[in-house]
Amino acid sequence: MPPIIQLEKIHKTYRNGDMAVHAVRGVDLQIEKGEFVAVMGASGSGKSTLMNILGCLDQPSEGRYLLDGIDVSRLGRDELAEIRNRKLGFVFQGFNLLSRTTAIENIELPMFYSRPPLRGRERRERANKALQLVGLGPRGDHHPNQLSGGQQQRVAIARALVMQPALLLADEPTGNLDSRTSIEIMGAFQELNEQGITIAMVTHELDVAHYARRTVIMRDGLILTDKPVESRLDAKVELKRLEATHTQTLTPSG
Repeated sequence: MPPIIQLEKIHKTYRNGDMAVHAVRGVDLQIEKGEFVAVMGASGSGKSTLMNILGCLDQPSEGRYLLDGIDVSRLGRDELAEIRNRKLGFVFQGFNLLSRTTAIENIELPMFYSRPPLRGRERRERANKALQLVGLGPRGDHHPNQLSGGQQQRVAIARALVMQPALLLADEPTGNLDSRTSIEIMGAFQELNEQGITIAMVTHELDVAHYARRTVIMRDGLILTDKPVESRLDAKVELKRLEATHTQTLTPSG
């Protein structure tokens, strides 16, 4: 079975007049099916550019990119749009939910662009299944303003999963969340990964990266290190620890 992601000597150069900005410099990277990889790096390290390439939102200047066995390096705009819809699910820092539609309707949105189109009953069944997958089954009829930040992010994750993508891409998925909710969302990612879903996540937070199984650190457009997470955090354990700390704080001494 080929890797879900295979990058071979990927370069990305932007032009600003006569000046060339080398955002990514000859990156080789493989992500196998079922992995959970965190990509880290300081501002300007190339991690966001790399994520855009992985998500077929940008194309490399040089090199080859195989996504689930398909060479997407030189595909046209329409072909890339189809690949994004079929092969990739996106979760961003902002939830990007439509405020006037329910959770279940937000999840159905990607299926309106599928080819061939899905019928209404199938769209609703798949949306309900995705909502169950992220633990929000009873809240399908709620609007975003009736949901907490963590619940809105879970809806966004369900929307990313509804097309059954080969790869889930998460860009700073806890950036707008408090500490407790961030742990809950990372727990949701861990549960999805345990079910076999492949995840690549960009984050600047070291503790968030420790919920992944593998960490790739970038600097100056290159991969500096690529290794398994040694002291991996378990979201369920961290939530219990947080609750215990909160209880101790509230309990009066003496």
